[in-house]
Amino acid sequence: MEKILVVVDMQRDFVDGALGTKEARGIVDNMVNKIKGFEGRIFVTLDTHYPDYLETAEGRKLPVPHCIKDTDGWLLDEKVQHALAQKNYCAVEKGTFGSTKLVEEIGKTADRGEIEIQLAGLCTDICVVSNALLLKAHFPEAGISVDASCCAGVTPKTHEAALETMRMCQIDIIG
Repeated sequence: MEKILVVVDMQRDFVDGALGTKEARGIVDNMVNKIKGFEGRIFVTLDTHYPDYLETAEGRKLPVPHCIKDTDGWLLDEKVQHALAQKNYCAVEKGTFGSTKLVEEIGKTADRGEIEIQLAGLCTDICVVSNALLLKAHFPEAGISVDASCCAGVTPKTHEAALETMRMCQIDIIG
């Protein structure tokens, strides 16, 4: 069975930048340990926007420029990047919450046999849940889980709500 870890948007703007929170900062070491101990394929998503962000549909609803490509905020958290440097991983840029490109890349692995997918990262209530549900829809027989100890939401309340939504959609919540 192929084991896959999806590290969702562990970028500086979500950890300690424009949209950072103390909860996000609080999961960095857990994420680093998860990456270091993981044996399998790793995919990393990168929320990716451009200078016209405020003119986009998302930018009009969340008028906080963040993860603008090639800025410091777009880069992965330094500790996370250091942990990933020891691993072979595939980075997937995404312009919205969920990534069909991520699904396609994982699908190439799924064609070879059974897969088990674990997700972790930021934000539980936006990008983690979006990608988890996309993956569940495309790979309904795969074991899909989310490590709550390596996730943080916009708020603790919405983090918990997203975890409950994923549980209801038969995604295992661990950690």
